[in-house]
Amino acid sequence: MSSTDYNYDRDAQFFPYFILTITSLVTVPVTYSLLKPSKELENTATRIQSEFTPEHADLIEGQKKKQKRRERRLKRFIVSLVGWLVIAWMIYLMVVTARTTPKIWDPYDVLGVARSATEKQIKSHYRRLSLTEHPDKAREDASRNITKESINDHWVEITKAFKSLTDEEIRNNYLQFGHPDGKQSLSIGIALPKWIVTEGHGKYVLLVYALLLGALLPYFVGKWWYGTQRVTRDRVLVASAGHLFREYKPEMGDGAVIGVLSSGEEFNEILKGNKADHGASKVEQKILEEGEISLKSKAGLDEKDRRTLQNLDGTRRKVLSLLWAYLGRIELDDETLNDEKFEVAPIALQLNESFIAISLAYGMTSPVLSAYHVSQNLIQAVPPSASPLLQLPYFTTKVVQAVEGDASRRHMSIQDFMHLSADLRKKQATGPGLLTGDQYKDAIATASQLPFLHVEKTFFKVVGERYVTPSSLVQFVIKARIIPPGSVNVPPVKESDLEDIDAPEGDVAAITGRKDDKSSEKPIQPPLAHAPYFARNRSPRWHVFLADSKQGKIAVPPFTFSTFDKPLQDESGKPTFNVQTLKMQFGAPPQAGRYTFVMHLVCDSYVGMDTKMEVTLVVEEASKAEEMGEDDEISEPDEDTVAGQLRTLKSGSLPGATKPKKRYADDSSDGSDTEGDVDTESETDTDTDTDDE
Repeated sequence: MSSTDYNYDRDAQFFPYFILTITSLVTVPVTYSLLKPSKELENTATRIQSEFTPEHADLIEGQKKKQKRRERRLKRFIVSLVGWLVIAWMIYLMVVTARTTPKIWDPYDVLGVARSATEKQIKSHYRRLSLTEHPDKAREDASRNITKESINDHWVEITKAFKSLTDEEIRNNYLQFGHPDGKQSLSIGIALPKWIVTEGHGKYVLLVYALLLGALLPYFVGKWWYGTQRVTRDRVLVASAGHLFREYKPEMGDGAVIGVLSSGEEFNEILKGNKADHGASKVEQKILEEGEISLKSKAGLDEKDRRTLQNLDGTRRKVLSLLWAYLGRIELDDETLNDEKFEVAPIALQLNESFIAISLAYGMTSPVLSAYHVSQNLIQAVPPSASPLLQLPYFTTKVVQAVEGDASRRHMSIQDFMHLSADLRKKQATGPGLLTGDQYKDAIATASQLPFLHVEKTFFKVVGERYVTPSSLVQFVIKARIIPPGSVNVPPVKESDLEDIDAPEGDVAAITGRKDDKSSEKPIQPPLAHAPYFARNRSPRWHVFLADSKQGKIAVPPFTFSTFDKPLQDESGKPTFNVQTLKMQFGAPPQAGRYTFVMHLVCDSYVGMDTKMEVTLVVEEASKAEEMGEDDEISEPDEDTVAGQLRTLKSGSLPGATKPKKRYADDSSDGSDTEGDVDTESETDTDTDTDDE
C-alpha cells in the first residue's frame, strides 16, 4: 500500500521554476503597461514651433516631471527592472541545476540496450561487453583518464545492471513502476529549499506568511479599494466634488468659478503643514496691487473677486491667491511660492472639468460658459476679461496696450491682430520697451500656427429623410475649416465639400462624424496647445452645444471633438484648409414648429477663438412631410416610349444609368421656405442664421 511523502527541494532543483512563475505573473504585465504606446492625445500630438521660453521654465518642467512620477511610471520601471533581474537569475539557476543534478540510475542505459530487449538479447549483449569491458580485457589509457579503478567501477555497474534485468521481478518493476523496487510512495515536492525550513528557520517562514497574508495583502487590497472609492469619474476627490456641488449657483461669472475651484481637497495634499501659511500674505499683497489698465488689480481681480478672497481663510485663501498669481503671471520673488503657483493650475483645471459636469446637470448656460472660459484662462495663464493677445509669446500688458490703444473699449483677438497689415502690426508691437524684431517674428510665427476653427456652414438633417419630423433623430452638422490667424491665399470653399451624403447603413463612425482607432483611417489630431506657462501637455478640445437664449438653458448638451477627419497640414507643414465635418445627434422636439437655438462652439485651450451663432431647426408635421414627399415623386415616362426617348435626349443621360445619391445640405445664410417651395439642394428643411462674434 502506497503512502504520501512530503519533501522539500533538497537540491534547489524546482525552486527556480516556482520563483520564475510567480515573478513572471507580476513582471510581464507591468512591463507591458510601461512599454505599450500611449493613446492619450497629449502623448501623440505634434507641437507648435516656438522659440519662446517663459520665466521659471525650470519650475514648469519640474512640475511636468513631478506629474510623471505621480503617474507611477518610475515605480513601474523599478518593478519591471527588478522583476527581469530575478527572472534572469532564476533561468541561470535552472541551467546550472540541470547540469549538476545526477541522473536516475537506469540499467538499460548502463548496458546500452533497448527497453524492449528480451532476456536472450540482454545476455548476448552482456557477453559482448565482457570481451571489452571486463577488467582483465580493458586497458588503461592516461590520455582519456581511464584508470584501473574506473575500469573496475564501470564493470561493477554493468554487472549490477545485468543482474537487475535478468531477474524477472526486478525487470517488471522497471517496466511498470519505473523503479527496481516496485511501486513507490507518492512524493509531493515543495518548491522551497530545505535550508529554509530546517535549522530553526521554520518560525521565520511562518512570520513571512503571516505578514503576507495577514498584513500586506489586506493593506494593498484596502488601499486599492479606498483609492477607487475616494475619486469620481472625473478623477477628483469625492469630497472636492461635494464642495463644487454646494457652491454652484445658476448665475456665475468667470471669477466666481475660479473662487469655487479653490475649494478642492486636492490642494490640501500639496500644501501640508507649514506650506499652508508660508508666504500667504506676500502672495495676497502681490495680486492685489493696482494694475496698469482698468480698475482691476494687477492679477485681474475685480471688486467682487477681492471680497471673495477676503471672506476666505486658511489653506483655501492661499490657494485662491496662488491661482490669481498664476493667471496674472505675477512674480512672487520666492522660488517655493512660484513653484506652488505653477502646481495649483493643473489641479484647478481638473476640478474645473468636474464643475462643468455638475453645471451641465443643472442645464443653465451661464455657469457652463464661465467654466469653459476658466479652462481657457488656466491653460493660457490669462486673467478673465484680459486681452487674448497675452497668449502670444513675449506679449505683456504694456505691449497689449500699445497694440490696442488707450481708447479701445474692447480687446483685440489674435485673429483681429493678424488681420492688420504687416507694417501696422510691427509698428504697434515693436519699439523701446516693447518687442524686439526677433521677438515679434516669433510671436507672429506662433500666431500663424494656432488652430482657429472657422465655421463655414451649419444645418440640421435626418439620415435618410428629406424633412425633420417630430421626435426624429436629428443630426446637427457643422462644416468648418482650420484657418490659422493671418492666413493668406485661403482657397474658397467648394460647394461639394459643404454637402453631406448619407453614410452606408451600419457605419456608425461615419454617421456620427467620428473615427475610431479600429477604422482604416486614423483620426487627425491638432497640435498640442501652445501653453508655455501650463505645467502639463494639453490637446485642444472643441465643445459644441445648443442653448435656448430666452430661458438661459442648454437645449442640447455639449458634444466634444478633439480630432478631425481630414489632414490639417500638408507634408511641408502648410495649412490644407480642408473642410472638416462635425456632427452631433439629438432627438427632435415632439411638436412641429420653428425652433431657434444659439450654437456655442468653444475651444477649451485658447481665449477668443469661440464661435456663437443662431441656428433654426424647422420641424414639419409628419403628415405634411408625407404630402411633400408624394408631390415630389412624379412618375417618369418609360424609356421605350417616345416621351421616354425624348426625355433621355433632352437630359443627355444614358438609358439605365443609376441616379446619384441624394445629398443633404443647407446654406447657413439662406433660410428654407417652410410654406412654399423647397430648395432643390437642401433635403432637410432648416434655417440657419449667423451672428458671428
